Amino acid sequence: MTDLVKGFLFAPVETFGTVKGTGIGDALKYFLVILLINIILSSIVTLVIASTAFTVIEQVFSGLGIAMPLAAGAGIIIWAVIMVVLMILFAFIAGAWLHLWVYVLGGRRGYAGTMKAVLYGATPYMCIGWIPIIGPFVGGLWSVVVEILGIRELHGISTGRAVAAYLAAVIVLFIILVLIASYFVIATVTVTPAGPA
Repeated sequence: MTDLVKGFLFAPVETFGTVKGTGIGDALKYFLVILLINIILSSIVTLVIASTAFTVIEQVFSGLGIAMPLAAGAGIIIWAVIMVVLMILFAFIAGAWLHLWVYVLGGRRGYAGTMKAVLYGATPYMCIGWIPIIGPFVGGLWSVVVEILGIRELHGISTGRAVAAYLAAVIVLFIILVLIASYFVIATVTVTPAGPA
């Protein structure tokens, strides 16, 4: 596991070569481990940052007869479970959407290759995304690069096609979201009655 993390962080091309023969199940297990580590570290950071507000919250919970550690612990566990479910769901939906564009641009080695690129490619974000302010940005960009390299290696297409597939997935999704938002804004404006003259 540690070798895979180091590999996807510092030598992704070679590391994708070592996981070509593995299945989605192996990639999902790996993703779950790094996701749980990210959630634990994110929870610790969140607790440290929120510690200044704990005195006020503790007074509220004490007034309700609930011990603060119990409430905080339950909240963290519920948050962790929700995050695991949402991140797995998001990974599979994002993988399917990305695979559509990989296929359009010549990637013919199956959905499994794209999913492995997505799951293993999340390594940088999961490793440093918990660091406040810079972590999500740096980890996110680094993960994009690793995912693109994974698409290239696992589908046997050029770097240009892998980049084009990734950009197409992002740009088309952005356009769809803008159109949906525009529709709702226009619908709200046309339905909202005008105020008194």
